[in-house]
Amino acid sequence: MGYLKSGLVALLVWSLVIVTAYAVEKDPTISRVPAGQLAAAKAMKNPIAKTPANIAKGKAIFEGKGTCFTCHGPSGKGDGPAGLALNPSPRNFTNPNFHKNRTDGEMLWVIKNGSKGPNGTGEQTAMIPLVGTMITENEAWHVILYERSFEGKK
Repeated sequence: MGYLKSGLVALLVWSLVIVTAYAVEKDPTISRVPAGQLAAAKAMKNPIAKTPANIAKGKAIFEGKGTCFTCHGPSGKGDGPAGLALNPSPRNFTNPNFHKNRTDGEMLWVIKNGSKGPNGTGEQTAMIPLVGTMITENEAWHVILYERSFEGKK
C-alpha cells in the first residue's frame, strides 16, 4: 500500500510539472491596468527612497506577510511553489522587459487591485488585491523596490 501511495504522489507531482511546463508569463510589455486608469497609475511615483534599508524592508514583506514569494518565488522568477500551478505564470521580476515597460505606479495598482489580465480585459490571472487585506500601501511601495532589485538576475 505504501508503494501505491508513493507512486500516486509521484504521478501527481509529475503531472503538475508537465502541466506547468506550458504555463507561460503573459507579455510583460502589456499593462494589466485598465486603460481608463493607466495614465493615473503611470503618473504615480514611489515615495520611498531606494536605499539598501528600504529594499531590505521590501524583501522582508515579500518573503513574509505579503506572501509574494509563494507565487513569484524567492528569487522573483515567477516560480514559487503556488505559482507553478498557475496559467499564466506569475510575473518574472528578473525579466528586464518587465522593468522597461512597467512603472512603479502600475506595479502599485496591481498590488492594490489585483489583476484581471492585460488592460483589464478580463483574462484572469491569480494576482489578488493585497493592499488593505495583507499589507499597507506604504509596505507595497517597499515591495516594489525589492521587486525592482531582481532585474537582470539569473
